[in-house]
Amino acid sequence: MPVHYCHSIRNYFFKNILFLVLAMIPLITIKAQDKNSTEFSTSQFQEPVTKYWINTYGNIRISKKFFWVAQTHFRFEETKETPFAGQVGQIYNRHALGYIYSKKINFALGGVLRLNFDTKNQSDTRNTIPEYRIWHQYQFAMPVGHAIAYHRFRIEHRWNKSFKENSAFIFRNRWRYMFRLKIPINTPKIQSKSFYIAPEAELIMQSGKKVVNSPMEDLRLHTSFGYIFSPKLTVAAGAMYNMGQNLDNGAIWKQGWTIRTHVYFSPDFRKAKNKLPEIHFRD
Repeated sequence: MPVHYCHSIRNYFFKNILFLVLAMIPLITIKAQDKNSTEFSTSQFQEPVTKYWINTYGNIRISKKFFWVAQTHFRFEETKETPFAGQVGQIYNRHALGYIYSKKINFALGGVLRLNFDTKNQSDTRNTIPEYRIWHQYQFAMPVGHAIAYHRFRIEHRWNKSFKENSAFIFRNRWRYMFRLKIPINTPKIQSKSFYIAPEAELIMQSGKKVVNSPMEDLRLHTSFGYIFSPKLTVAAGAMYNMGQNLDNGAIWKQGWTIRTHVYFSPDFRKAKNKLPEIHFRD
């Protein structure tokens, strides 16, 4: 890969990372204040939790402009009894109807059913609790040298509750921005038979009545290594570090290290004469 392309990709990536860092500096440096007290407490970082995620992402073409988003995620995490990632923590079913505005722009609107498992033994009467979400997403792609850059804006309206007895559902909004680069390794551009590396950063903010001093839910830094078998199938694996504020006490920061594996599939059952050129979106 030419040197000037490497510099272009590196500079583009670091500018976007710098934007995320600057956005979170006030949140990290400020001290948290409890809503029922005027006393301030110093920020504390919890010990990182290790996790393992198996993620499937489906974009199923149903017409010239529309596709169906079908995602299933299995998320495992460590507990006292199961070190590293021995117990299922959440199972996601995320679906949506997507609209292709152009080859580089698409939108989606749908719902999520997430099952949360009691990994901390908080309840004697139930092991799982459902969580419901409505989500909409706006995704943009653009070439940067030999690479492709992605900007994803996702907004989620979320209803969930804890495992405590007689707990009620609470409502929150999540505001998510993700920047990702997909850089080919063995080919001049992203195409079939390409190996690629994909660094990404995502900032997740939250709002709602229960969010008093914990607006930053998560910052995720993730890099994956993948292979594109064809426009219809891609596989990847990588590692992620994340950190974010505890909902009940913004002075407490959660951390985690996660191994992630991904399968991207894009079936297209239309007749060949009706098919559009390949779409580069893989999420």
